[in-house]
Amino acid sequence: MPHAPAGPAPAVDEHRLERLLTEAQTALPVELPALADRYAAALGLDAALIYLADLQQRLLIPLDEALRPLPVDRSSAGWAYRTVSPRVVDAADGLIVWMPLIDGAERLGVLAVRTASLDAVRMRRSRTLAHLFAMLISSKRAYSDWLAARTRTATMGLPAEMVRAFLPPRTIGTGKCVSTAVLEPAYDIAGDAFDHSVIKNELHTMILDGMGHDLTAGLTTSVAMAAARNARRRGDALVDVVGRVDQALAEWLPDQFCTGVLCRLDAESGALRWVNCGHPPPLLIRADHVLAGALDSPSQPPLGLAGPLAPVSRQVHETTLEPGDCVLLYTDGVVEARDANGAEFGLDRFTDFIIRSNAAGQRPAEVLRLLIHAILDYQRNRLRDDATILLFEWRPQYQ
Repeated sequence: MPHAPAGPAPAVDEHRLERLLTEAQTALPVELPALADRYAAALGLDAALIYLADLQQRLLIPLDEALRPLPVDRSSAGWAYRTVSPRVVDAADGLIVWMPLIDGAERLGVLAVRTASLDAVRMRRSRTLAHLFAMLISSKRAYSDWLAARTRTATMGLPAEMVRAFLPPRTIGTGKCVSTAVLEPAYDIAGDAFDHSVIKNELHTMILDGMGHDLTAGLTTSVAMAAARNARRRGDALVDVVGRVDQALAEWLPDQFCTGVLCRLDAESGALRWVNCGHPPPLLIRADHVLAGALDSPSQPPLGLAGPLAPVSRQVHETTLEPGDCVLLYTDGVVEARDANGAEFGLDRFTDFIIRSNAAGQRPAEVLRLLIHAILDYQRNRLRDDATILLFEWRPQYQ
């Protein structure tokens, strides 16, 4: 690791740090680059630069608009982002410590900390600075159109804008489970959506595929997500959550429906319960193998059917996961992507990519980032249908 001789770490002015913390609470998002520099100085570091991942996780975009983006796949900054590990490199006037910016389990970007020298104290302060700005960015992006716009590289369509307003963070997790998702085309999605949430010791996940590819399709999945969240937040059982989605769609969008899978994982016991509503069955990966048919279930109607087509009741299925098991939810646009010769990407290629990436030690969020890019490359960046993947893993041994 590159290093420079380190003198004694300067003392921290606690009063100055307290003033900066107070200021940070009301700072505008556009003021974060200057604030990062001032924090760095207060901690005895030279400077700090904030980079956020773009929507497709191909670039790391600086919040300082005078700087240029960095590639995720071919830079030291990208290495820190991909591996969620610090990277130290030589610079003309000292060193740069690339620190990942993490909000819980979600990768936001990286922080470039410049320092003339490096020792354990400065490394610890650099890490503390990254934690602080990850929290600041997470709190301010909820209401900042500037931060949202800064991470876009193309114009977003209205259906995509609406659906993305409902989406949760890409990755969530606890000490015992993690859930991560991606969807493309990033700026033109219409009917696909995902949701995941943690309630006490349970992980709730959902994937949806709305009928059509227009604003109405996006409205359908948005209503379905809202109905599911409303039912979850009042403590409904899984079967009642599905029933609430059926009821909401039948009432407000009687001519629309969507397919979907809703899951509930007990992170203490590994008990998995799921309902499949006309959707491709989830896949269970255990010990680098797909357990064929493990999560198959009898066909049930899509969500939102009304009148005589409405299901009398929904069937909930249950199994018990083993530590390290991964469950994959996906929409048909993933496996139906075609190359120039018309050959489908296919289920085997899809699962093989996941297995090989897991075996190589890639984190779940990085596995999906690489996979969705492989699917886009396979179809020359022109998907015929939305492609959404959600992966969750039960890992109680990490607690």
